Amino acid sequence: MWAKDKIMSREALLPVVATWQAAGEQVVFTNGCFDLLHLGHVDYLEKARHLGQRLVVGLNTDSSVSRLKPGRPLQDEVSRARVLAALLFVDAVTLFDEQTPLALIEAVQPDILVKGDDYAIDQIVGHEAVLARGGRVLTVSLVPGYSTTRIVERISQSS
Repeated sequence: MWAKDKIMSREALLPVVATWQAAGEQVVFTNGCFDLLHLGHVDYLEKARHLGQRLVVGLNTDSSVSRLKPGRPLQDEVSRARVLAALLFVDAVTLFDEQTPLALIEAVQPDILVKGDDYAIDQIVGHEAVLARGGRVLTVSLVPGYSTTRIVERISQSS
């Protein structure tokens, strides 16, 4: 499958997820801005994927990112989506423009919701919806010292 074919609208994604789940595959969902893909992101996404058979990534749109992080994104949503979709362990990427991914999580109905271990389970948006339908909410360990903010600071200091 071509990377660009993994980028789906919410409407196109839902029947694909339903097909995976009907085949007995566990669908893992995570979300983020993924502005500058780095080792921390790759490690996190790979760990998330190993929790199930399919990984769906909810990606903040440009306007959503700029509301959360002034001065960002550094890369547009099309670029960020293509880079994520190129990763072998990412099965689908879908954009969301809302302040949080709650509506997307409720629509996708993942079997497993994942965030980094910098979150407590009860702080993860969508945890109640996933747990209510019998799913799991998990955290995975993050690689220390890797963040987009830290990379941008290092680049700024070196110029």
